[in-house]
Amino acid sequence: MACENNLVVKQIIDLYDQISKLESLKPSKNVDTLFGQLVSTCLPTDTNIDVTKMCEEVKDMRSNLIKLCGEAEGYLEQHFSTILGSLQEDQNPLDHLHIFPYYTNYIKLGKLEFDLLTQHTSHVPTKIAFVGSGPMPLTSIVLAKFHLPNTTFHNFDIDSHANTLASSLVSRDPDLSKRMIFHTTDVLNATEGLDQYDVVFLAALVGMDKEAKVKAIEHLEKHMAPGAVLMLRSAHALRAFLYPIVDSSDLKGFQLLTIYHPTDDVVNSVVIARKLGGSNMTGVNGTRGCMFKPCNCSKIHAIMNNRGKKKNMIEEFSAIE
Repeated sequence: MACENNLVVKQIIDLYDQISKLESLKPSKNVDTLFGQLVSTCLPTDTNIDVTKMCEEVKDMRSNLIKLCGEAEGYLEQHFSTILGSLQEDQNPLDHLHIFPYYTNYIKLGKLEFDLLTQHTSHVPTKIAFVGSGPMPLTSIVLAKFHLPNTTFHNFDIDSHANTLASSLVSRDPDLSKRMIFHTTDVLNATEGLDQYDVVFLAALVGMDKEAKVKAIEHLEKHMAPGAVLMLRSAHALRAFLYPIVDSSDLKGFQLLTIYHPTDDVVNSVVIARKLGGSNMTGVNGTRGCMFKPCNCSKIHAIMNNRGKKKNMIEEFSAIE
């Protein structure tokens, strides 16, 4: 691929060539090493690289690489969820989540998403849906354990085996076993009930290409309640070689509130939008939940102002017509 002369992009292309030749993407020393190198290569944010403006060869490579990353991530979660679920009966798998290599990243991402959520809604959500929760529903677990102790989480995944593993993780926890519910379905087949959630999360790997991502978003817009919050995962700069990008133009029918681009080892950007037609002062169906306690949002502002990079990290938007 001679159409891209950037040294870092060449490194990514070389890693893609090696990864695409692997016989299996299941966890192994070689797989872990290659993907570790790929993530490290894609982490820098001090670059002007725009993956959407690259030549078609690189765009095609990126699309294939995102799919390989998604497949490998699924195997990784399945591997560690199986290990945790097979612990002795007297052990709670949630007490051992630290064995998952990216658990610390989920802790950071969960705190970030919670803080951003409190900036855009005044009431604690009573019910949250997470679409594409997978065999290790770490976002739901982190939010439920550390930030939203009275919220019920409904986790949707198309894979019944993934839900079986995920359910096993929380089944021995006296609290989360009551507040984590699992649904095996394609989100595009889920119509009734989506309007009952105050907040809907859409996982980064739901919709691996632009067409599929937009289709999922359009479905949620059609069935979510007016005023409900949609939280999505996106990617920025080189990190867009790992995950799909969500553009403002993809969110018709929503008021786009914030796009936040981390610059640490949290890979995903966070996109927050609100379904048009409602208010942030009440929950879905006009109900009022408990008020959020004032959060220390100054921490977020301190992060955003670090090294004078605020404009590169957070963007504010108005309603999309």
